[in-house]
Amino acid sequence: MRAYFVQIKCELGKSYDVASAIADAEFASEIYSTAGGYDLLVKLYLEEQEDVGRFIADRLQTIPGIRDTYTLVTFKAF
Repeated sequence: MRAYFVQIKCELGKSYDVASAIADAEFASEIYSTAGGYDLLVKLYLEEQEDVGRFIADRLQTIPGIRDTYTLVTFKAF
């Protein structure tokens, strides 16, 4: 499994709705609200062979209220 972090910009006033929808979808291991340029930080794990681009496009970016995403690929945990 490989860990990914996705920063999410939400439509104004939709952060809690988006976080709830992600939690209900049960694919994220952790969801945080954040300050700054993005509203949420989501940690998820995917199988090595799974296409992260397709997963983000099909499963995450289709959630109503999401305006933009920024995906960080991880290499090693310390």
